Amino acid sequence: MSAITLYDTTQGHNAITALWRTLKPILADGKRLVLKVEPERRSGEQNRLLWAALTDVSQQVEWHGQKLEPGEWKDVFTAALKRQKVVPGLEGGFVVLGSSTSRMTKAEFSELMELIFAFGTDRGVSFKESA
Repeated sequence: MSAITLYDTTQGHNAITALWRTLKPILADGKRLVLKVEPERRSGEQNRLLWAALTDVSQQVEWHGQKLEPGEWKDVFTAALKRQKVVPGLEGGFVVLGSSTSRMTKAEFSELMELIFAFGTDRGVSFKESA
């Protein structure tokens, strides 16, 4: 079964009614199902914008004497956005707990992009893709 995006009350009602017609006989047959409802996640276009911005920052900003990779910058920005915990690693270093952009809602993702663009703008980053 595929995902259904609900975007307004009428379409949502129609989609759920149609879904019920599909699920009812399955449940009546004694089978169990799991229904998951969650906020919409970022689009492919938003994902491309994220990695383009992270690449621009990684190429143009030195952080405490180091050049960071785009994925490392993603960790820095998500940790700042989420005010995440940092704990000592098992064999030295530190580990940021719970950072994940894939589970962000579109609103959270927008906040992350605003943070990246504000940070980069303050440091003179020239972004190749526009916000």
